[in-house]
Amino acid sequence: MGQAVNGADAPSRLARRLGSFDAVVIGLGSMIGAGVFAAFAPAARAAGNGLLVGLALAALVAYCNATSSAQLAALYPESGGTYVYGRKRLGPFWGFLAGWGFVIGKLASCAAMAMTFASYAAPSVARPLAAAAVLALTAVNYLGVQKTAVLTRVIVAAVLVALAVVVGAVWAGGAADVSRLWPLEGTTPYGILQSAGFLFFAFAGYARLATLGEEVIEPKRTIPRAIPLALSITLVVYASVAVSALAGAGADALASTAAPLAMAVEAGGLAWLSPVARVGATIASLGVLLSLIVGVSRTAFAMASNHDLPSSLAAVHPRFHVPHRAEVVVGCVVAVVAASVDVRSAIGFSSFAVLTYYAIANAAAWTLAPEDRGWPRWLAGLGVLGCTTLALTLPLASIVPGAAVLAVGAAIYLARRR
Repeated sequence: MGQAVNGADAPSRLARRLGSFDAVVIGLGSMIGAGVFAAFAPAARAAGNGLLVGLALAALVAYCNATSSAQLAALYPESGGTYVYGRKRLGPFWGFLAGWGFVIGKLASCAAMAMTFASYAAPSVARPLAAAAVLALTAVNYLGVQKTAVLTRVIVAAVLVALAVVVGAVWAGGAADVSRLWPLEGTTPYGILQSAGFLFFAFAGYARLATLGEEVIEPKRTIPRAIPLALSITLVVYASVAVSALAGAGADALASTAAPLAMAVEAGGLAWLSPVARVGATIASLGVLLSLIVGVSRTAFAMASNHDLPSSLAAVHPRFHVPHRAEVVVGCVVAVVAASVDVRSAIGFSSFAVLTYYAIANAAAWTLAPEDRGWPRWLAGLGVLGCTTLALTLPLASIVPGAAVLAVGAAIYLARRR
């Protein structure tokens, strides 16, 4: 097994500039994104008002994954996240599979999020605007992780204000009805599990901080605190929004629209405030895109360092101390895809791949010695079970291409080793 790195600040190829506050903010920026403005619609279609139970299940699986990622990140404070943990705890193949699934899946997610932003902001010029947004955010990331953290603060603050307006408008409008929350209607156990699968991805950015392990100050102390704290804040925000949306519009109305929070505001009687939800979704899309580009580039950097991707991507900028070649390549690939193909309806495979990624993280945490654990071992086992269950309850249109992407990665790995 890999050896733990001792000391408050382990040796790093990148600059350690993220303190506790910025670490929490980056976690929030990764989670409180466009998903909260859209995820309640498919969750309501799957489970009706049982989506609240689905939200609780998604939060439980996310908590298991977060604790596994946090203790592994403290032990191995390196860029790459689960790619590193799988490689060091389970073997090179599992690390490669996690990294491959993350990079391919999240490249598509980046392009989809860029198109989501552009479609909200200016539908008539969506594709060139999407590409421009990707290049602009790549430039911010190129200038150093502190610039990324500052922009993330601004975005998170704006999104939280928008969500506060949505919640306030629902209850101030006078049409909210708590009887829409209970009893559960129009749901089945399978529907609740499927809604949990949809809502899980609204939480899925909590481990973004783990991919920035080489840029966090005192990672052994900071990361295990920041990841659960960011997840807890996000859960409070999501629960408040979910309860308000259901009480304001009801499950059927939420299920019928692509903009459920705007629908909830309109149904609550203060329709003139519904544009706030749409503006919030636009800004949130940028926040998620910013964090995704950071996460993919750091994972690509880690894989390149081990020759699982071209080693030229492992270069570090002498002034800004970021993996600048990986940043540029990721940004250019995403910009080209966003400018030429609308992949929003074709990224279901990333759902399956990311659940596999977190299952590997939990399996790696299961192998930790008692002295290296910050949480009970059974949480890691529950995380493996939860990720597997949610992956298998996804629509077949997500499972098949997701499994195919992982199979291609496995074939490439085996061919290279031979």
